[in-house]
Amino acid sequence: MAYYLEFEKPLEDLENKIDALKRLSDGSDIDIASEIKNLEKKAADLRREIYSSVNPWQKTLIARHPERPYTLDYIGLIAEDFIELHGDRRFADDAAIVGGIGKIGGIPLMIIGHQKGRGTKDRIQRNFGQPNPEGYRKALRLMKLAERFKRPVVTLIDTPGAYPGIGAEERGQAEAIATNLLEMSRLKVPVLSIVIGEGGSGGALGLSVGDRLAMLEHAVYSVISPEGCAAILWKKGSGELGQGDFARAATALKLTAQDLKAHKIIDDILPEPLGGAHRNPECVGRKIAEYILKSLESLQGKSMSKLVDERYKKLRKIGGLTQIQNLQ
Repeated sequence: MAYYLEFEKPLEDLENKIDALKRLSDGSDIDIASEIKNLEKKAADLRREIYSSVNPWQKTLIARHPERPYTLDYIGLIAEDFIELHGDRRFADDAAIVGGIGKIGGIPLMIIGHQKGRGTKDRIQRNFGQPNPEGYRKALRLMKLAERFKRPVVTLIDTPGAYPGIGAEERGQAEAIATNLLEMSRLKVPVLSIVIGEGGSGGALGLSVGDRLAMLEHAVYSVISPEGCAAILWKKGSGELGQGDFARAATALKLTAQDLKAHKIIDDILPEPLGGAHRNPECVGRKIAEYILKSLESLQGKSMSKLVDERYKKLRKIGGLTQIQNLQ
C-alpha cells in the first residue's frame, strides 16, 4: 500500500477508490473504465494542485519520503557492471555509505552515496543513512582510487547528517569530514554531486564538494534540520514544538533547491515527476544519467590543473556580503 504524507491525504482517498475499482473490474463483466478514467483525471488535477504550492517544510517531508529512491536504487537503474567496494582499510565498513565502480552511458566512473535502508533491519544496519567516520574514510579511499585510474567521481547525497554518537566522535568524525572537504576540493578528476533526497549538515557536505552540485526538484540541503533549528531558535522542548515551528524554520533556512539555485549555492535543478521521485524512479534515473553525461562532456576536455583551479574559484564564490549604508 502506498504511503501518503499528511498534506497528500485528500489524494489518498481518491487513489484508493481508483485501485478498488480496478480490482473490481479485473476479470468481471462490469464496464467501469469510463468511471476509472474520470477519477484518474480528477486525481491528476488534484495532485497538480497540491504540488503547485508545496512549502519548504512539505518539501522536507517529500525528501524524507520512505518510498523515495535511494542511492542503490538509482545505481541499479542507471549503472552498468557496478561492483561495490567495501571498507576504509582502517576500522570497518560503514553501510551508511556505499560506493563502487560502474559505467553510465559506457563511461567508467566511481559512484559513491549515502544509503538510508529500507525496512527496520536494513535501516538499523545502515544507521538510517547517518555515516560514521569510517564511512567518509571509505568514500575518500574510493575517490583516491578513482583519481589514480583517472575515473570521474559521482556522489549521491541523502542523509539527515553524520552520526553524532560518542564512538563516532572518538574516532574523529569532524576530522574525517574536514579531510574529505580538503581532498575533494583538489581531486584531479571531474567530481559531480547530486542531492537526491535529504542533504543534512556536514554529513552531506562531506560528499558534496565538486565541479557541479545539482539537486532533485524536491530535495533539501541545509546546515541543520528544521526540527533542530526550531529547537535552538525558539528554545522549546521537543514536546512543545509543532508543525508550525518546523514550517517556520524550514522557510527561514532556505533549504529548497529553488532557494539554493537563486542564491547560487547549487548549479542545477533536476525535475521530478508530479508527486515526487517515488512516483516514477525510472524517469528520475534517466534525468540523473543524462545530467551526469552532459556534465562530464563539458568537464573532461579540461586539463586537470584548470579543472582544480575552476573548482577552487567556484567554491570561493559561494556566499557574499551585503553592505547597508547608515541611514541616520
